[in-house]
Amino acid sequence: MIDLPDPPYPVTSMLCPKIGGYALSAIFRDQHHTDNRPHVIRTLGGPSGMVVEMDKAQRIANKQKQISISEFFEKNKHFLGFDTHQRAIITAVKEAVDNSLDACEEARILPEIHVYIKRIEGGKLELITQDNGPGIPRDSIANVFGKFLLGSRFHAIRQTRGQQGIGITGVVMYSQLTTGSSTTVLSKIEAESTAVKVDLALDTKNNRALKSNEERIPIEEWFEESGMQTLHGLRIKTVMSAKYQRGRQSVHQYLRMTSIVNPHATIRLKVIGKEGETVDEGEWVRSTSKLPRPVVEIKPHPHGMQFGTLQRMLKNTKERTVKSFLRKEFEKVSPLVAKKILEHAELDEKRRPAGLPVESIQSLLAAFMEVKIQSPPVDCLSPIEDLLIKKGLEKAIDSRYAATVTRNPSVSQGNPFQVEVGLVFGGDLPSDGTVELLRFANRVPLMYQQGGCLLTKGVESIDWRRYGLEQPGGKGVPKGPAAILVHLASTNVQFTSEAKEAVSDNEEVFDELRRALFEVGRGLQSHRKRIGQREKSREKFDLINKILPEIASKSSSMLGREPPDLSPIITKIMNAVFCEEEVIWEARDKLAKCSIKIYNYTARARAYTIIAKWPESDSTSIVQNERGGRKEARGLWAWRLDAIDPGSMTSIDFAVSGLNKGDWKEAEVFYRGNGEVIGSEKIDETLLEEARKQERLQEVVDEFIVPDVSTSFHQKDGVSLDSNVVSSEIWEAGDKLF
Repeated sequence: MIDLPDPPYPVTSMLCPKIGGYALSAIFRDQHHTDNRPHVIRTLGGPSGMVVEMDKAQRIANKQKQISISEFFEKNKHFLGFDTHQRAIITAVKEAVDNSLDACEEARILPEIHVYIKRIEGGKLELITQDNGPGIPRDSIANVFGKFLLGSRFHAIRQTRGQQGIGITGVVMYSQLTTGSSTTVLSKIEAESTAVKVDLALDTKNNRALKSNEERIPIEEWFEESGMQTLHGLRIKTVMSAKYQRGRQSVHQYLRMTSIVNPHATIRLKVIGKEGETVDEGEWVRSTSKLPRPVVEIKPHPHGMQFGTLQRMLKNTKERTVKSFLRKEFEKVSPLVAKKILEHAELDEKRRPAGLPVESIQSLLAAFMEVKIQSPPVDCLSPIEDLLIKKGLEKAIDSRYAATVTRNPSVSQGNPFQVEVGLVFGGDLPSDGTVELLRFANRVPLMYQQGGCLLTKGVESIDWRRYGLEQPGGKGVPKGPAAILVHLASTNVQFTSEAKEAVSDNEEVFDELRRALFEVGRGLQSHRKRIGQREKSREKFDLINKILPEIASKSSSMLGREPPDLSPIITKIMNAVFCEEEVIWEARDKLAKCSIKIYNYTARARAYTIIAKWPESDSTSIVQNERGGRKEARGLWAWRLDAIDPGSMTSIDFAVSGLNKGDWKEAEVFYRGNGEVIGSEKIDETLLEEARKQERLQEVVDEFIVPDVSTSFHQKDGVSLDSNVVSSEIWEAGDKLF
């Protein structure tokens, strides 16, 4: 028996039945005692006596305390992107700017965003952001800035920049944590004659805001403090421990990248040093007045369901039958589809949703995957679109060539998504380093964790050597005077961390990204080939036209004869067909005019079909097209030239309406016929036919299946129709972009 001394703390003795002629005495430490000695039960007795230690688990359990989400993020601020002083200021600017852009777009206001940063003593920065958005009502300010996991977008299935409701509250928390400073918010809504000004701190224990110095200020003071002459907007002022640096990972770069994918926004930056000097500044004026299309909230799709989510929906639904639950709570579940799902799950359609057992829920999930269900609508997405990507890139990057691809929407696990890629080449871009890779998710720049991002992996998986860029070993980010933009728009972007710095792996997204990269790569290849051919041919042509006339002139002078007609001789020497195209902007008529000239420097007449790629959309059309021609496919127009005589030139002229200046600067020209046309490229009939098939399929879908919904995946009579799938063999093997 282990002999323990009598405890110096109160004990409780219980008279119990005699055991072996001795009384059992139970000794307990008071629950509130803070001593670390163990709880024991002492048994006094003969040979069978023993000491039993009370379960230590109870003592540990008594120490358990619930923590608030605010306390968690306070101790784990790196989850929110505040792990270094340099990243802290970038994260703070990002959260404020993202909120401003979202608010302006929802209110259908062209964004005007100003960012001011001032260095102050003690390694601190004063950050001021302001916008011309709708403002925040007085009663909502405390919740928006002072409560984690509070937001209007978390449960909404639509494309948004922010979703989790932690961003701007994290800025308030970090400021308070590192400097003890409160955050000042100045808000003006149009319906009120005065603005609200309030200081906010964060009660991390209770996850709520602490307000102080709240006041109403007149409109004149609002104009003065905000520096804006608008009747609505928001101004945020905070102080934090942070460090401002320039470079590829900086506030300047973040705002530059933001302006590229938000060409409808005007963004200004000014950084002031301790002595009042300007340290850095930038201005990115909007290049379009076209706001992104409004996104529509959609309901969940069965293909994206997980067990716990479905169980919760069944429990909380107000529908009385499982059939009405399927019809009312999900996208694209018609009465017929609901009936098929229930048949596969072997469930009675009149069963109450809340009463379904686990086995029935599992059967329902399995039926979701077995039954063909039309993909969700894609009006919940807001892609940048080709022309605006070009405008954004050209606004921030000086280049000679720009190509963009916006893929048709696709679906992954019930979540619609869309991939967009842009590539610029030449100009002032450095040729001796790695290409600039610009990654975006829902129009938000991704500046960190590049190597672990799905978007980077997609770029690295392409053999860029075939398209004219350096890439040692055919792997990794290529080198050369280029920049590659990759944008993922989705209702549910899966990030690798809470800081939303990299996109996690997804097979469907990866495949779509590769297809888009193949397209821009082939476009670059064609451009480089076309430019190279033209330069060589032009050099040869200029040389011949300079030397031969001089020889003919001197020979004729010596012989006393008239100089001969050199055209046949030049034609015989050149022995080639040339193509030159030019696109100019006609300001008076607001037309982009294109002229394509075909020169026949061969000894016989030539016949070709010339095909031009033009920016076709719902708002554009071809005008002033005297030669007529016909449509080959979307964005491709063809003209038949039956006879181009030797030594002659034929011109094709047309214009495109519905564009703005700078929207279209270069036409890609293709041909069909015998013999090479320098400066053009022979049309790839295989890819052209694939494009036509997709168009015909989409026309059928739009007309007969879902006339009012734009979608890339449809179903009719149990047959799946995927208008976005092109065989990987064609994409991989094709070296030419039609």
